Amino acid sequence: MDYLPEEFKLRMQEMLQEEYEAFVESYQEPRQYGLRVNRLKLSPEEFGELSDFHLQKIPWIDNGFYYDENDAPGRHPYYLAGLYYLQEPSAMTPASRIHIEPGDKVLDLCAAPGGKATELGERLCGEGVLVANDISNARAKALLRNIEMAGIKNVFVTNEVPSRLAEKFSAYFDKILVDAPCSGEGMFRKDETTARAWDVNKPAECARMQREILESAVSMLRPGGYLLYSTCTFAPRENEGMMVWLTEQYPEMKVRDMELWEGFSQGNPAWGDQQEMLKKCIRIWPHRMKGEGHFLALLQKDMVGEQEADKNAAVKGKGEQEKVRGRGTKGRKRDAVKGIDKKTREVLECFFQDVEMEFSWEQVDVRANKVYLVPDLPEDLKGIRFLRNGLYLGELKKERFEPSQPFALALGGEKYASVLKLQREDERLWRYLRGETILVRPGECGRERGWQLVCVENFSLGWGKLVNGVLKNKYLYSWRKS
Repeated sequence: MDYLPEEFKLRMQEMLQEEYEAFVESYQEPRQYGLRVNRLKLSPEEFGELSDFHLQKIPWIDNGFYYDENDAPGRHPYYLAGLYYLQEPSAMTPASRIHIEPGDKVLDLCAAPGGKATELGERLCGEGVLVANDISNARAKALLRNIEMAGIKNVFVTNEVPSRLAEKFSAYFDKILVDAPCSGEGMFRKDETTARAWDVNKPAECARMQREILESAVSMLRPGGYLLYSTCTFAPRENEGMMVWLTEQYPEMKVRDMELWEGFSQGNPAWGDQQEMLKKCIRIWPHRMKGEGHFLALLQKDMVGEQEADKNAAVKGKGEQEKVRGRGTKGRKRDAVKGIDKKTREVLECFFQDVEMEFSWEQVDVRANKVYLVPDLPEDLKGIRFLRNGLYLGELKKERFEPSQPFALALGGEKYASVLKLQREDERLWRYLRGETILVRPGECGRERGWQLVCVENFSLGWGKLVNGVLKNKYLYSWRKS
């Protein structure tokens, strides 16, 4: 408690009044640790049966669990297979309160390090598109890795200021999440460094930045679309006050109800010009729930006449797009792969005969011998800084194709013709993850030579190439464990 700024404590005492003592006492309690199961890979029920962690269900998150710090799930091969994401329990809430449907066009505007973006991408189930943006290049790189580990294919990872994105994505997105940069007061128990860096002017500084971000977000939201705004701060200026400002500046934006839980608190009209709409917002307090501080507000943009008909027509057209499987596509029209020469098409089709994955050949793009499966995006994105457009499938080298690490993570253990399944207790598993060659016994793989999808049990980790009983390690160098 000594590290909490005095100005912060005085304001919280004024805000909470008779609850202040309980709030202060919560800082003596240990922080909560959480993980969120990746439903692209398995169900929460399956994970509960499979895992040997000390798990307890997070009651308001259908795929979230508390775990014991000593479980160390970040050092488990299941983590490297993308079965779950480590995330503070309250921070799981925003992505769970904006309803994502497969086929939606979704934007996570302040996405790094990826906790919320991965959940949004997982809910899309490979349909539609997720644009995941962060203004920091270093943070965007961490975001990309987490998206790749989750096995999300239909993603565009950008590194732009929001106003620049708004120039290219006007009224484009069905759903937008703005987990805004904030003064971080809700994380003081978890991170003393944030508390020590706080000063009384921080909320006002953050509010100015939040207004700029929201201006861009509103312009990118289609009529009828939803915007979820969240922060991890208690400051009314950044929460209720921000919603008052937003709805006054943009009357077409209306605050909507969210799915509630018994531990949630309402937003407080007294902290936002006495506006009753603020009761539809959610506050998470650390003395009321097993999690850190959070604020959420769900808004919808008014629908404009013809926009609904246009949207329905677009949805119908999207459903009529051709879907094909990699395996068995040899007889399809090869001219569907636009801009790729005949020899390249043959190399790719040869490899993908051994792959089970739905895609359209029109999505395949080759740039500088690197092959991508790209999502449907606006044509004019020239000048937008991005780290990844779609799923990086691999690289063409002379007359062969070498599959990539992200491609491996996007596949399951039954989705490639030849698989090496290693059990958790197999010492070869950690040797593989360290980048070493390993010995393979006859009959362990579907075939005795060539590319193998390496898995921990039934969950893919990476690639290897089998030659005379020795697996040459193709696990991505930058991902290898020391």
